[in-house]
Amino acid sequence: MTGKGVMVYSEDKELELQLLRKGREFADKLNGPLSTVSLSREPIDADELIRYGADRVFLYKDPGFDLDIETYRAALLMAVKRASPEVILIGSTRRGRELAPRIASALGTGCMTECIELEIDERGDLLARRLVYGGSAVALERSRNRPHVATVPPRVFRRAEPSERTGEVMELGIEKPKPRTIVVERREKSRGGEALENARIIVAAGRGFRRREDLKLLEELARVLGAEIGCTRPLAADNGWLNEWIGISGHKVKPQLYIACGISGTVQHLAGIRDSQVIVSINKDESANIFQASDYGLVGDLYTILPLLTGTLRRIKGEPI
Repeated sequence: MTGKGVMVYSEDKELELQLLRKGREFADKLNGPLSTVSLSREPIDADELIRYGADRVFLYKDPGFDLDIETYRAALLMAVKRASPEVILIGSTRRGRELAPRIASALGTGCMTECIELEIDERGDLLARRLVYGGSAVALERSRNRPHVATVPPRVFRRAEPSERTGEVMELGIEKPKPRTIVVERREKSRGGEALENARIIVAAGRGFRRREDLKLLEELARVLGAEIGCTRPLAADNGWLNEWIGISGHKVKPQLYIACGISGTVQHLAGIRDSQVIVSINKDESANIFQASDYGLVGDLYTILPLLTGTLRRIKGEPI
């Protein structure tokens, strides 16, 4: 029997290519088409998405997609109506986490979030392993209702491999729903360097830092190491000291080296760093939970250790002290 196929969506290009790989696997198993949806004000190479596995690309081009989640919802639901997919995979970005439950609710189905493994069984049910309890446990769940809706974090699946293939491109228009919010001002967030998810080395700050200006200690260490800077949720969401936090509700990272400075180690934060290759922690509390997840631990005051560590690295690199 011919299946109804699969649909994937993520505004993050790399994550979209990762979803296309798993989507192609599912579409072949269901004997149905693989669709992807592009909601962007920027030009999209639809042929490239086809080379990476899509049979059908739904294109929307509208500046309104930048801000209004209800417009995203209406557009994605229109594509779902056209394609009638049996499985909908949505990238677990900030926007994707807002969008997925809205889509599932509109379709009268459930939504499995933060899936780290996905399979379709012989009955066509979607099986998922997903992080729960702040990442301290993994739950096995089954979705029986169609369509299945699931969100997938970055780098769970490898990106698809391109091949010479053909597909269909469909340009759609949409009547925007009446907005529930009004944008009064828009400011671009200042951000340098590469995305935390792709960083090779990360140094991160916790509540062990007493003042915002003390982050200069971390910034100098990051400069010497060529590292990106992250932090725990309280420093970003509560204090507003930095923009990018790491944890179950923020970025999930997989660096070769992660240096945690003044971080206690809540389960929410540990869920975001669990796939780091090497974790080094600095904390004056020898019973801090972060040490349980660390490969190396330094018990001491970060205000003493960071200058010493940075100075040693500068000497090794031949920089003047």
